[in-house]
Amino acid sequence: MNKLFFIISLFLCEIGIAQVTPNPLFQNNMVLQRHAPIAVFGKANSEKSVEVTFKNKSYIAKVENGNWKIFLDESEAGGPFELTIKGKNEIVLSNILIGEVWICSGQSNMEMPVKGNKGQPVIGSNLAILKSENSQIRFFEVRKKTASEPLETCEGDWKMATPETVKEFSAVAYFYGKMLQENLNVPIGLINSSWGGTPAEAWTPKEIMDTELKEFNHWHTDKSIPQKLPSQLYNGMIHPLEPYTIKGAIWYQGEANKTYHQSYTKLFSAMIKSWRSRWNQGDFPFYFVQIAPLAWGGEDQAFLREKQLKTMQSVPNTGMAVTLDIGENENIHPAEKQKVGERLALWALAKTYDFKGIEYSGPIYKSINVNANKVEIEFDFAPNGVANFGKEMSGFQVAGEDKVFQDAEAKIVKGQLEVSSEKVQKPIAVRYGWAAWVDGSLFNTSGLPASSFRTDNW
Repeated sequence: MNKLFFIISLFLCEIGIAQVTPNPLFQNNMVLQRHAPIAVFGKANSEKSVEVTFKNKSYIAKVENGNWKIFLDESEAGGPFELTIKGKNEIVLSNILIGEVWICSGQSNMEMPVKGNKGQPVIGSNLAILKSENSQIRFFEVRKKTASEPLETCEGDWKMATPETVKEFSAVAYFYGKMLQENLNVPIGLINSSWGGTPAEAWTPKEIMDTELKEFNHWHTDKSIPQKLPSQLYNGMIHPLEPYTIKGAIWYQGEANKTYHQSYTKLFSAMIKSWRSRWNQGDFPFYFVQIAPLAWGGEDQAFLREKQLKTMQSVPNTGMAVTLDIGENENIHPAEKQKVGERLALWALAKTYDFKGIEYSGPIYKSINVNANKVEIEFDFAPNGVANFGKEMSGFQVAGEDKVFQDAEAKIVKGQLEVSSEKVQKPIAVRYGWAAWVDGSLFNTSGLPASSFRTDNW
């Protein structure tokens, strides 16, 4: 009996030693990125090389320190295909599509599923779930994981869009992917790696935190909440995805940073640049959501929105979806997730996929012209002027040389915004939406809302 046990043990050890394993991202039903070299990678215990076969072509990857990686040739969209990975063992992955792959990350407003959560609804969710069957949309949900050092693997599964899977997946990510799939008519792969209540520094590599962003480390004195500590989520939930070939990333976060917003532009910009550097795919598209108005949070809300706007203006190939018109007074999780996903998709369709003739950004403050006691304001991203679509115009203030802001009246005259106050005869500065809560009432003629802004830097 002992001899038999010994033989079986040797056999099992031999199997373990011989095992070739791909990174867990490589599974049945996955989506691979079109029009780019496709990274395929994993581990091998004893092999010197691994053979990968895809679309009738074989590739040989050398094993170094137990790791292997090769790049498949660029491919057009299509499928389904099979991919074979062979060492002493053989793995065959099936039902693979080629299309567009996007990382979707951030905190609870990205994490919120289509079905809603704990009394937090998503507008239109039931009909969206009803109509969600689509084999051309696939999801990978990264399991939540904190780590003190960068991990090489994560847990999750690729799933096809069905009512059962869609209702559990990120609403913003799903509506984003759905709009892309309908307009590009190619498969869409969405990798959701998000965690509620987390600051941007948790998603930023340690070497960046220790060199470029030292000032942020002192904010984290409570070591009992590891999902909030610098780099913990980058290590556990972003690093394992590298270098899976992607098109770009979408991001919805900022609420967790508003109380120390002073350096958020610096932090957020560094995070974006660090992801791009580690993926080694150049300045891939990175589109994000400006946080929505909320009654509690004070002026920090407005400052954080401004820092997000400055990130868009300073970091190349980024875009910002504004939500100033769809916030909820007492709810940090606005229910209009479909509009958020679609506004992000407009950025991608226009700037990444070169769709012509569409507007993709709401008005962004450009300049002012003072005419007596009136201030005329010019905007970028409003080629046909601005509009209010029948909403009461509110949230405007002007100030004179005393730097005291007074509530102001706003009018739109032939697409031109004019702001004035009887209390300020010589205005020099204007603010719009500069408060925790505002019901956005300023749009371009395509219906996209303007960001909150200030013309001063007081």
